[in-house]
Amino acid sequence: MDIDDRAAAVARWLDLTRTILPAVAPARRWPVRNDHCFQRIFLDNACEGVWYDHIAGRPAYAHAPRAILARAIALAETVLADGSSLDMLNRRSLAWRKARAAAAQRSNADQPTE
Repeated sequence: MDIDDRAAAVARWLDLTRTILPAVAPARRWPVRNDHCFQRIFLDNACEGVWYDHIAGRPAYAHAPRAILARAIALAETVLADGSSLDMLNRRSLAWRKARAAAAQRSNADQPTE
């Protein structure tokens, strides 16, 4: 896929995350089945952190820098080919999100109350 062809990249992203991966998920006994879960996993890992700390605007795939979208697609393609890394990528994504939530909770606890 040509990274410079944004329309082709978005089309492949949507096909992978909305159709292909959810279709094979039950047979592979993956812990996720929904399109938004696949998108979270691959975008977080492409960003090496919670994607909404790195991508301004929604939907993320439409606003992601080309390099991030290309990395997310490459991760999805790799998982589709071998399936073995999805659990690890999901655990990393969830850990980043848990750490982010804990940091936000600590920050909120530091705020003065009225």
